[in-house]
Amino acid sequence: RVQYGPGVKARAAWLTCAHFLPVRRARRVVNALLGFAVSDGWVAGLRAQAAGLLTDRFLPHVRALIAAAPVAHADETTARAAGTLTYLHVACTQSLTAMHVGDRSRDTIDAGGVWPAFTGVLVRDGYAGYEHLDTIEHAWCGIHLVRDLRAVHDPDPEGQSWAEAMVNTLLLANDTAHAARAEGRAALTDTELSAIRSRYAGAIARGRQENTHGSDPLHQQARTLLRRFQRHRDMILRFTVNLDVSFTNNTAELPARSVKVQQRTSGGCWRTLQGLIDFAV
Repeated sequence: RVQYGPGVKARAAWLTCAHFLPVRRARRVVNALLGFAVSDGWVAGLRAQAAGLLTDRFLPHVRALIAAAPVAHADETTARAAGTLTYLHVACTQSLTAMHVGDRSRDTIDAGGVWPAFTGVLVRDGYAGYEHLDTIEHAWCGIHLVRDLRAVHDPDPEGQSWAEAMVNTLLLANDTAHAARAEGRAALTDTELSAIRSRYAGAIARGRQENTHGSDPLHQQARTLLRRFQRHRDMILRFTVNLDVSFTNNTAELPARSVKVQQRTSGGCWRTLQGLIDFAV
């Protein structure tokens, strides 16, 4: 019986996990470049072996480090495996990432082993599944908010001018925060914060005026968005009072792309749910 050493195994796992090649294509590359006649099953099994080596000791340490970070990011995105839809959950910092697979419930969010122990600021989108984490501070991704505002503004620029005013407020606040970091400052000045909050309140006041009447879907959408900005001002502007908090949640969205790329190169669906779980490790 032929056995392959750790070098061959590492290269095959590297092709499937780091370069997102489907198992069959990775097998062909190994055979062509290294001259070994490995099988599809052998290559597929390496991903599970690699995941097993990381799960017991390495991943718990990563999760503990993320949980201890002052700022961390969360995201969830769909993935298709074995013909059904599931969710990939991401918990990360700028340098550490932990992912797991399941549904979109609060129990599954907690099952990742990071957020129940987390005490810092959680940067996320508006998904309500994180609201049970009520002992920590949350920060709302600004880019998601800008998209929602433009979805209201673009169909009626004159009637929904408040949305553009709020976009400009958020972008100005982000530029101000960037400038403060570049200058080595730990916080915005009271004058800067007052100006941002004043523009924020002014945009909401204009939005109330522009949406007092009207029962069409656009006005209803605008009023829902206005309520969000009224109720969650502190969460939305968290990045202005804590310069360690970023304006976007791109830090969590980037790791999820690897799963999307692997899924796309594999024909749009993972053959097994376990294959997706192993890749997420």
